[in-house]
Amino acid sequence: MDDDINRIDGINRDKHKFKLLLKSLARNESTTVSNLTIKKDIKDIDNEDIDVDTVAAYLNVLDRLFLLDNDSPFSINIRSSVRVKQSEKRHFADPSISCALLNLTEDKLINDLETFGFMFEAMVIRDLKIYADSFDAKCYHYQDYLNREVDFIIELENGSWCAFEIKLGVNAIEGSASKLIELSNSIKEEKGITPSILCVICGLSNAAYKREDGVYVIPITALKN
Repeated sequence: MDDDINRIDGINRDKHKFKLLLKSLARNESTTVSNLTIKKDIKDIDNEDIDVDTVAAYLNVLDRLFLLDNDSPFSINIRSSVRVKQSEKRHFADPSISCALLNLTEDKLINDLETFGFMFEAMVIRDLKIYADSFDAKCYHYQDYLNREVDFIIELENGSWCAFEIKLGVNAIEGSASKLIELSNSIKEEKGITPSILCVICGLSNAAYKREDGVYVIPITALKN
């Protein structure tokens, strides 16, 4: 890694600051933080200054090394005044990179369910992208200025799309299903293209099933060939 960051274009880079950036990205896995927020995160946590232009340049190097796999924002084709946020959701190519950078063991994750939730989301999204790529679908996340969010969107070539919420525990299924239905209903009211599938992927659910409201609940163990 140390050699790759310089060899990719022959420019010598500050390896220490590069490692600080990597750790900040790990702390912000599965979020939509800006480059400026990453700069502030490094200052707050590591008490080190890094120029925001340097952050952007180093992120470009990581992207060229295929270590990042961010999700672009999804814009729903509706006649609406609702503004969609244009921030990418940040992901490493594999969530194990984040775990390694933060020295997250199994015990540490079990005792920090908030961090575990972000890593779980990243793991599910990694797998969903593999499946989506097999039939040439596109992948996104959704977030607008009405504070409506969807963890993951898969859009098919014919324009139909599916909305996924990803939650670690079963206690979050009800709220996630309600959020998906609310978003779908609002799109329908504005005569837009509603999602063809609403789905909650859960870490602790024992079986796949379809709720009475039409939302599918899928355990992570069902994501296999």
